[in-house]
Amino acid sequence: MKVLLLKDAKEDDCGQDPYIRNYILSFQELGLYGLEATLIPVLSFEFLSLPSFSEKLSHPEDYGGLIFTSPRAVEAAELCLEQNNKTEVWERSLKEKWNAKSVYVVGNATASLVSKIGLDTEGETCGNAEKLAEYICSRESSALPLLFPCGNLKREILPKALKDKGIAMESITVYQTVAHPGIQGNLNSYYSQQGVPASITFFSPSGLTYSLKHIQELSGDNIDQIKFAAIGPTTARALAAQGLPVSCTAESPTPQALATGIRKALQPHGCC
Repeated sequence: MKVLLLKDAKEDDCGQDPYIRNYILSFQELGLYGLEATLIPVLSFEFLSLPSFSEKLSHPEDYGGLIFTSPRAVEAAELCLEQNNKTEVWERSLKEKWNAKSVYVVGNATASLVSKIGLDTEGETCGNAEKLAEYICSRESSALPLLFPCGNLKREILPKALKDKGIAMESITVYQTVAHPGIQGNLNSYYSQQGVPASITFFSPSGLTYSLKHIQELSGDNIDQIKFAAIGPTTARALAAQGLPVSCTAESPTPQALATGIRKALQPHGCC
């Protein structure tokens, strides 16, 4: 059976998207063979306000810590270090100063990228912004604001939760999300070669927004045969708002949890 993943592609050192690799391995570990996973990128990202973000990263004394809720925000930090020749000063002093503070993250993928720039993370097991907000509120006591680099489509759950608890936070928009330029052509090619997939997984509400019309047109009356999956509750709610049945919501945003959920959903009368 064909399984379609609609997310932004990210290559690792082996030249392969780690999600695809881990996803396939997860199915093999579960003893479920014959599933062919294909990734089609639906989002592109443009970085913004990097000089301003770079300046803020240069002054850890002004902040109580950092919050990273997406890999793109970490990539923005990496670009700041590379483009402004800050790598040396980062390694010499800035990294240590930030590590003296809390660096909160959502998800293992984001935590892994943060670790690569030398920062110690906490909160990665929370899985989503709602749970991370609870975690921060239970621990944070600094009077200084937390620095929150984010995208233009950020939800207000985390900022509102922290504000309600009197925890100061300073947001800076460092990237914007746009539709991937090849989404329509890639989907057309997939459907013409592979047919209607057994399952489609969405990884964000914006990914759903940019791809749903094409999927509906290409699937036609067969759309009712597709098992729709979501990487988390926010995306699941977006699917439901579009009138699509959610056959699976991953218990955590990992390939293993998603593979487990889709395995159950694709079983006869499966539901997860």
